[in-house]
Amino acid sequence: MIRALLIALSMLAAVPAIAQVEPFPAAFHNQEIATNGTTIHVRVGGHGPAVILLHGYGETGDMWAPLADDLMRDHTVIVPDLRGLGLSSKPAGGYDKKNQGVDMLGVLDALHIGKVDLVTHDIGNMVGYAFAAENPGRVTRFVIMDAPLPGIGPWEDILKNPLLWHFRFGGPDMERLVAGRERIYLDRFWNEFSATPAKFSEGSRQHYAALYALPGGMHAGFSQFAAFDQDAIDNQAFLAKGGKLTMPVLAVGGDKSFGLTMAAVMRFAATNVTPLVVTDSGHWLMEEQPAATVAGIRAFLDKPI
Repeated sequence: MIRALLIALSMLAAVPAIAQVEPFPAAFHNQEIATNGTTIHVRVGGHGPAVILLHGYGETGDMWAPLADDLMRDHTVIVPDLRGLGLSSKPAGGYDKKNQGVDMLGVLDALHIGKVDLVTHDIGNMVGYAFAAENPGRVTRFVIMDAPLPGIGPWEDILKNPLLWHFRFGGPDMERLVAGRERIYLDRFWNEFSATPAKFSEGSRQHYAALYALPGGMHAGFSQFAAFDQDAIDNQAFLAKGGKLTMPVLAVGGDKSFGLTMAAVMRFAATNVTPLVVTDSGHWLMEEQPAATVAGIRAFLDKPI
């Protein structure tokens, strides 16, 4: 793992200086946590009640820097890279979200953290939901942002949207097609799912493209989507066995993306759902409208239960 991490860091060092995202505060530290047959790269900072931030596809935990900067003043903030993405290790399998929920359980146990607030986006929503469904006593509040849950609510209708063709795009031949062209493939997501593509900065695009181009990175990304059929089965089983989530849920959607659909989806899976629509934003809420998104999350997390 150490050798793989050194290779990853050396490759990133070769990227031009412009390829930067907003850095995490200097008070954060990075660590590698071995758990559940993989190694998860984690950023940790701040003091107080714990909050874990789970990123989605096309990004890594780096996306959360503005929110982490705000929350660290009164929270312990934990920011993993999901299995196979960013600087986490890249195993061949294990990308069903139920299993990745176990990854997150291992991260929290390694850090000796019990209850958490949960903030998620995109693929992180799916990992977060699996974690919350299996460990409801450990989740105090749940903020879920701008992506559906496999098998929950209008999932079959959502699958019919032609913009979501990438859900079925994957496998060895597809990996060969995008090898060396990772930036072209990822630009499609950043452009088509933004209200204003220019708000997803060039520096961020270079940064994330370099990370996804690391050995095994695109395989891991495709595997996140390939697991959706199993995720749908697992999510329906969670509902059948444990019923709906009962902790407070904030369902956030960009007004040019999922909007109020996020709350509609979550009402199939949770009993206490508050909607939040962020104006002038597509899918990439933290890039397109960071101040409004941070303010909405902060207000929800500060609200007494």
